Amino acid sequence: MTSHGFGQEKEGILVVLSGPSGVGKGTVVACAMSSRNAAAARLRRSISVTTRSRRADEREGVDYFFCSPEEFRRKIEANQLLEWATYLDNSYGTPADWVTRNRRAGWNVVLEIEVQGARQVKDRCPEAILVYMLPPSWRALQQRLRRRRSESEESQRERIAIARREIQAIPEYDYVIVNDRVARAARRLLSILDAEHARVERTDLRRWLGDVDG
Repeated sequence: MTSHGFGQEKEGILVVLSGPSGVGKGTVVACAMSSRNAAAARLRRSISVTTRSRRADEREGVDYFFCSPEEFRRKIEANQLLEWATYLDNSYGTPADWVTRNRRAGWNVVLEIEVQGARQVKDRCPEAILVYMLPPSWRALQQRLRRRRSESEESQRERIAIARREIQAIPEYDYVIVNDRVARAARRLLSILDAEHARVERTDLRRWLGDVDG
């Protein structure tokens, strides 16, 4: 359980972090997790299931859970995914049981997913906090994507087109973070967690109120 002053919360916060490909979501989350902030001490990044081919530097069960398209479809049919989406011909999903177990253990779970998946999570978990990460400028995003030499120009153009469409969904989110500097963006993410933990509805006040009655 997570303790914050008056009492203990029943479970950790579910944070959905979205943003254009190349904006640095993973880097910011890693920086936040390395902080000494109290919220960071209970921050855990969700591991997605994907049909995408594993890259040389990626590890099974650490970066992703890799599976075949057939296995992925079976998970959907069995309602084992909290959300799922297809992005550039590859499917990605969040294991529902993994998220539930970790939240019940008091972990703040962050999901790095796209807009389509964020909408699904919000439908199933209305208490989820939605955060959208933006680059310092549109031009900066284009430059970041074009530096990805592992991708074709066509893939880069498609990512830019997707980003242009998804940015229109920002009003559906609760918070916006501009990743102008990684450390600053990480602090903003942790500040959001601190503020959410301080909400009255998330805090068990019974022990404190018991002292008043006594």
